[in-house]
Amino acid sequence: MSNKELLDSIRKLSNQEKRNISYDTLIKLMNQLSSDEIIELSNIIGYPVFTRLCMGVLNHKFILLQDGAAAIIVNKKGQILLQSRADNNKWGLPGGCQELGERFEETIIREVKEETNLDIKEEDLELIAIVSGKSRRKVYPNGDIVINNTALYCIKNYSGPLKWNSESKNMKFFPLDNLPPNQHDQDLIEIYRKKINKLNDK
Repeated sequence: MSNKELLDSIRKLSNQEKRNISYDTLIKLMNQLSSDEIIELSNIIGYPVFTRLCMGVLNHKFILLQDGAAAIIVNKKGQILLQSRADNNKWGLPGGCQELGERFEETIIREVKEETNLDIKEEDLELIAIVSGKSRRKVYPNGDIVINNTALYCIKNYSGPLKWNSESKNMKFFPLDNLPPNQHDQDLIEIYRKKINKLNDK
């Protein structure tokens, strides 16, 4: 089997099957792939999952520093879009991890499309802040601990019908003064809130 055929076969696996690739299998795979093909493999599996697979028995013990992007999507009423996450039952912002070789702009456009079905143009992205530090520490139900470096964007222009994938149970627009209490991205929303308040004070 050629390397291309091998990567195509992995691409056809379900997300759960990709997560279940054994460490020994991964070693064999990577020993026959070029560096560009390893980047492709990482992007097929998803960078955080790929990184943890490479850690073998330490996969849930290692605290992963990961880069990503999140979106404050604002409708014409000034409400922001939140997703009810399937993994922890909290309300969070659309967004996710950067894949190898991606720019942050590409990351948020891809993630918004995957999670909400909305189409975004790069010229409509407004960078609010690069958020890092202790507020970005997250603990997930499977035991993973991560600290995110997050490019936070505001998006007011978008198109397409709102739909969500298996990562979300629901999606709703909420007014800033009436957000659900169980939030996943409270620190990011607070940064946006302060920006809005500052603009309103001018």
